[in-house]
Amino acid sequence: MSSPGNSSTIDPTAAAALQDALAAEHAALWVYSLILAFLPAAQLDRARADEEAHRVLRGAIEQTLTQIGTRPVSAQPAYATPKPVTDGASAAAVAVVAETDALAAWRSVVERTTDRGLRQAALTALTEGTLRCAQWRAVVNTPPAIPTFPGRP
Repeated sequence: MSSPGNSSTIDPTAAAALQDALAAEHAALWVYSLILAFLPAAQLDRARADEEAHRVLRGAIEQTLTQIGTRPVSAQPAYATPKPVTDGASAAAVAVVAETDALAAWRSVVERTTDRGLRQAALTALTEGTLRCAQWRAVVNTPPAIPTFPGRP
């Protein structure tokens, strides 16, 4: 994530959207730490790479929020999954949920800022997240692999 061009252009609405994106990244990291115990060996490298991508995004958001003088939201101790995770299929399904939630948060950042650097960073996160989500959607056979409007409910 590139840093905003001029932190003074990140207004409170954009900062709140960035906080929501941070909360989604915290949740995604928690999900990936959970699903690693259930995924088959063939999917572990993908999950670890996705987990690292979320870790990088989380760090960049925390740095950006700190630079603009806003305290980053903390991660929750645990998160609820929509269904219990008991095997590889349910683990992949919850990865889809985590990626979809993160996409919605990043789309909100794009919509709520005029800062060029922040918009570009959010668009990059949205694009890369769409690819991660598509891979997990393919694993659980949820067509279309890439929704028409990623991040839209």
